[in-house]
Amino acid sequence: MEQFLAWLTDLSPILQALLATTFTWFVTALGASMVFFFKSINKSVLNSMLGFAAGVMIAASFWSLLAPAIEMAEENGIPGWLPAVIGFLSGGGFLWLVDRFLPHMHIGAKNPEGSKSSLHRSILLVLAITLHNIPEGLAVGVAFAAVASNFSGATLLGAVALAIGIGLQNFPEGAAVSIPLRREGLSRFKSFLYGQASGIVEPIAGVLGALLVLIMKPILPYALAFAAGAMIYVVVEELIPEAQSDSNTDVATIGAMLGFAVMMFLDVALG
Repeated sequence: MEQFLAWLTDLSPILQALLATTFTWFVTALGASMVFFFKSINKSVLNSMLGFAAGVMIAASFWSLLAPAIEMAEENGIPGWLPAVIGFLSGGGFLWLVDRFLPHMHIGAKNPEGSKSSLHRSILLVLAITLHNIPEGLAVGVAFAAVASNFSGATLLGAVALAIGIGLQNFPEGAAVSIPLRREGLSRFKSFLYGQASGIVEPIAGVLGALLVLIMKPILPYALAFAAGAMIYVVVEELIPEAQSDSNTDVATIGAMLGFAVMMFLDVALG
């Protein structure tokens, strides 16, 4: 691990963000590859996977994003709550606007959301997952930029832990996209291609987030809180309702608890 961190330290923060978010995309592709082995997925298993993803994102939003944002603001003589509140609400507001206008369809839904579109149902399903991969990639990119900006609350190991946590919850998300697409009638290969494609936005968002913060360092606390707000919006608006859609809600709740515990462990133990 020490050799890996030493090698990673020598890279530019932009390249660090690119490598980390390429890893999170790769894990999405691994999850999407499950379509080659399964044509359908048990509803309880899917709900537990979505719950796990929700738990990871909730924990990451606080330990990896909001807490450092508050600490960084206070170091600069700014009230800690100010960038946390402004950034958090801005992130949620941004996702709300995108959700209103981008045509998409959630897993298990009968009708699409957003602007009216003639796009195929399968494309709308992919767009829904792509939508909430944006804040995940942004969060990882901003975390690496925070390390390069020499803020005391940001560590390289903490940024790596965040990337690992996001990657872990991307595995079930990849499967949750590709397997339903198979049920929609797509071939296994097309289902895999569409499933992994939902994660391609993460490297793009990661590099843009890191680049923006490096250019304008004062926005870093706001950027961290922005990513947290966007992630929480996704959890409350999409993941939790979908995970709780079955009569047996315990599996989703247990999945969320496990996801939260795993991300909390990664961030506290490694960060």
